[in-house]
Amino acid sequence: MFDSPLSASAYEVLGVAATVDHEELRRAYRLQLRRTHPDTGGDASVFIQVQRAWELVGTPELRAAYDRGHGFAEDDTAWDGWRAPSARTDTRPRAKSSGEAGGRQRRRFVALVQEWAGSAVPDPYDPAFVRTVPRELRRLLADALAEEDTARSVGDLGMGFTAWHDVAVPAGPAAGPNTAQELDKLAHIVLGPSGLYGLMSADFGGIVRFRGGEVIGTEAGGPAGDRAPITALLTQIRVVSRAARVKFGGAILVLPDDDLAQAIVPLGSIRGTTVVVVRRSALRTLLREGVPGSRTIGGTELFDLRTRIQHTVRFA
Repeated sequence: MFDSPLSASAYEVLGVAATVDHEELRRAYRLQLRRTHPDTGGDASVFIQVQRAWELVGTPELRAAYDRGHGFAEDDTAWDGWRAPSARTDTRPRAKSSGEAGGRQRRRFVALVQEWAGSAVPDPYDPAFVRTVPRELRRLLADALAEEDTARSVGDLGMGFTAWHDVAVPAGPAAGPNTAQELDKLAHIVLGPSGLYGLMSADFGGIVRFRGGEVIGTEAGGPAGDRAPITALLTQIRVVSRAARVKFGGAILVLPDDDLAQAIVPLGSIRGTTVVVVRRSALRTLLREGVPGSRTIGGTELFDLRTRIQHTVRFA
């Protein structure tokens, strides 16, 4: 959660400025522990965040490393955490993939940041600079990072799987009214022996919860009210399903590990599609085993599905 462009810094969680001395930092930590402890009426998820923040800055050595990596130190060293991933050098067999995960969000982020700044920005991924830009721009970068991380996880599934990233969602009657902004792309399609799935990668900058089959959480209406990610994902899947004449076995929302209270959260069948929310670290296991109720696909059927999708998809 602390490495997301959307998340609060360790200092913000502890309620102090990044310039306080160590003793003041320690006092703030103890105060926040008392305020957020579940036994005294505090929020358990916030209590965990406070503990995690202290793990990052609780000693002078840890704090110095955190400051260098997150743009709080005057002698910042180069940090690649938010920059575009470099080319892979290992030769292990990987899932076959097409499209550029997160690529469009990165391009939009850089273009809009330059426009917002009013001049050329030497390093749009510098952590100290990123913290100054509006939240809606940081969200673009957070989404790009989330999609790149999911693509890496899917790639590690091996040769039995095929993935398509940044799939353009065609317009048409299946989309329904008032959905143009949500339907411009489906982040990931994954096909393997366990089934065919549509995936959305998201990062809301904090722990999320669910109500009525939709996401609610830390942004007081942001995830559910502004984006309605589950609803958008199901509609994206429906449009692609009709265009390619295939049936998806499930919809999967992938979140950073720290943003989900448990590894896998099944939301049941929504609009006739099984929906699962999963931590990124548990995604490979879920895709290998399949979502609840999924069936094994193999042989001619797997080949036919791959061919139909390959002939239909266009990239955003």
